[in-house]
Amino acid sequence: MRLHENVHRIIFRLLSLSIVALGFGAAPLPAQLSTDDHLAEPGFWPTKSAKSLAEFAGSAACAECHQTIAASQFQTSMAKGLLRAEESKLLDSRVPLQFTRGEFHYEIAKVSGKVLYSAAGQSQKRTAELRWAFGTGRVAQSYLFKESGGYHEARVTFFSSLKNLHITPAREISAAQSLSEAMERRVPDSEIRRCFACHSTQAIVNDRFDETKLVPGVACEACHGPGAKHVAAMQAAKVAGVAATRGEYIFNPARLGAADAVDFCGGCHSAFWDVKLSGVKGVANVRAQPYRLESSKCWGTGDARLRCAACHDPHKEVRSDAAAYDGACLSCHRASSAQAADAQHAAKACPTAANNCTTCHMPKIEIPFMHDTFTDHKIQIAKAGQSYVE
Repeated sequence: MRLHENVHRIIFRLLSLSIVALGFGAAPLPAQLSTDDHLAEPGFWPTKSAKSLAEFAGSAACAECHQTIAASQFQTSMAKGLLRAEESKLLDSRVPLQFTRGEFHYEIAKVSGKVLYSAAGQSQKRTAELRWAFGTGRVAQSYLFKESGGYHEARVTFFSSLKNLHITPAREISAAQSLSEAMERRVPDSEIRRCFACHSTQAIVNDRFDETKLVPGVACEACHGPGAKHVAAMQAAKVAGVAATRGEYIFNPARLGAADAVDFCGGCHSAFWDVKLSGVKGVANVRAQPYRLESSKCWGTGDARLRCAACHDPHKEVRSDAAAYDGACLSCHRASSAQAADAQHAAKACPTAANNCTTCHMPKIEIPFMHDTFTDHKIQIAKAGQSYVE
């Protein structure tokens, strides 16, 4: 089965590049790979299994040398993107939460320190203890519980824009045939691995998922790889009084080329080939930021500055104000037609404005089942009121 999937992937990519070569479309950079392809390569890549827990040093060890960066990163949404349900402050301030859809009534309440989730029909009611909360609640927070040895996704999610529960994204069903179907979805083990691999650290060890050993949230070693050897080398150099090679035994994504750098973030945020191979189309792909960035007209022109980290420092919380990104835009584009082009500012000036660039060129698009808008990372000349363009 795995061989068949890999052959299909290779054929798909070769056909796509052949079509491009004949002049029928825009090409992604040849170095781009799917996340599965990157994981099959030697070396570290996000979500890759470690051989043992002993390879990890822990974020506290990282913070000893990288205090400022660590202190900032610990406060980001990525670092807080997974919580044990009973530790969710969002739920603390809002329970009980109630929602009704058709004949079924849902409730999330806290009883004796436990977060209980229930669904009730006309004559039946089921209750389960929520185990994990995914998301900070800035947009939404979804929940898992464990039952009969497997993980189950709650059919309802908390949405900040609604200030209440509603159907979990992409889990709408026309009519539940049973209370169990109305209450939850059994999550396959392969999907559980992907979810926790992206929302936590050291979740997959020796190619096995173990929720008792994981670190909730994206910590240092989720992006830089297991750091025990690096920490030991740095400590040994300090004791010996010699200069250490700062990058020894640790992965630094900043050293990647542009295509690999965007694929790196795409390991969890959906790389170009992840989306292409999935066959998913439509407005939901606005949430696949690397895919949308790589669909931009200016992608593939050879400017290595065009990458996720050009606008987003992964050690800091994402900014939501458009003006915060003007500097990144003007590092490539000229501020006005009067400005002479140079090696750093080869891209022409916008004839309309030189501020709040993203409001026009990276518009916010509403995703109905998310009950919120998301910035479309496909850099384009968007017209007012324009809907999603594939």
